Amino acid sequence: MSKKQDARFDPKEHQHLRYNPLRDSWILVSAHRMKRPWAGQVEKPPEEQIPRYDPRNPLCPGNTRANGEVNPDYESTFVFDNDFPALQPDAPDPGADQHPLFQSKAARGVCKVMCFHPWSDVTLPLMKKEEVVKVIEKWVELVEEIGITYPWVQIFENKGAVMGCSNPHPHCQVWASNFLPNEPALSDRCQRKYYEKHGEPLLLEYAKQEAEKKERVVVESSDWLAVVPYWATWPYQMLLLPRRHVLRLNDLTTEEREGLADIMKRLLTKYDNLFEVSFPYSMGWHGAPTGPHLKENNSHWQLHAHYYPPLLRSATVKKFMVGYEMLAQEQRDLTPEQPGSKVRSPWCSQKHTVFISISLNWISHM
Repeated sequence: MSKKQDARFDPKEHQHLRYNPLRDSWILVSAHRMKRPWAGQVEKPPEEQIPRYDPRNPLCPGNTRANGEVNPDYESTFVFDNDFPALQPDAPDPGADQHPLFQSKAARGVCKVMCFHPWSDVTLPLMKKEEVVKVIEKWVELVEEIGITYPWVQIFENKGAVMGCSNPHPHCQVWASNFLPNEPALSDRCQRKYYEKHGEPLLLEYAKQEAEKKERVVVESSDWLAVVPYWATWPYQMLLLPRRHVLRLNDLTTEEREGLADIMKRLLTKYDNLFEVSFPYSMGWHGAPTGPHLKENNSHWQLHAHYYPPLLRSATVKKFMVGYEMLAQEQRDLTPEQPGSKVRSPWCSQKHTVFISISLNWISHM
């Protein structure tokens, strides 16, 4: 491409490829496609009137779950073994005599559910900062407890029916496995390769670069940075990073945990304000592997959280990963800089949005 052609390039108008160093893959960016009229699927708006307590909800305090166990009248976080676990600790081996095209391996682990709060209508951005700190402290406790045994501890939250969440009560899941899953295994290889070549953790250097550029930063503090990654696939995808080199959640200082609670509330409040809806997403933490890897050198790792919201144009229009995305490569319909500027706006910075159903009890709670 000549200098003349390069000078005319506009990322908002001209399709281009962006590299994702965490997955060693490329994303097609075609921002001009947002001009096309939308005649596709329109989602139902999320339920606005979620009861604070529902006697039929198995996650509420004092209620009976599917296995017959009764929840305690918990007042903060509450963790229990998943009643329908995808991983169990005592699954048998498939056997060694296998054809190379039909391979199986043993998969063992544990699955837990963690309720954030006793009230069903109080999501993370609506919780007090000290309540969010308790959530983070419980995450740390689980990583330390389960990570002694298992190589990978995946903390993740699916929020909203559009993300497949069947229960509106604020909660996350924790799955620990005797194997390193595909995404963290790929991220491990990419981060190690970068570290061996450049002598610095990939995401630590990335955070420094983004903090200087300010193009995609949404919220930041002295300890944390939330940014729409340069290689983002989902429209309002977010990467949450500590500014200091940190391997795992349990390596965070007390101050960093409190700072994490603050920046999570700020980020998730912006999400809610963006389309005036309780914003759906899937999120999860990635940190250095645990279990047998605790004794290894994992200096190439940097703790980080991924947020993957599905919404594209409004509260009822979502991004679909189909067709070209499934058969060729990931593609997005706006540049990562565009959603970053929207979420940064003063409107999205208001403490709480007017659309949320607010009761007198909730007002007194705050």
